[in-house]
Amino acid sequence: MAHPKRRQSSTRRDKRRTHDKAVMPQIAICGVTGEAHLYHRAYWHEGKLYYKGKVVIDKSTPAEA
Repeated sequence: MAHPKRRQSSTRRDKRRTHDKAVMPQIAICGVTGEAHLYHRAYWHEGKLYYKGKVVIDKSTPAEA
């Protein structure tokens, strides 16, 4: 097993552990669609996949062959 050469300070350890205390995930409201979604995540709205307010995938119309 790997062992650290130096002991990590309690401050550095505590900085790493601060994110475990989040009770609820952060929710964002899209300015384009008004849909609530998680930050940094793509989401579906009316057959379209949005990310950062832009359409990434459009499945609302059937693809032409």
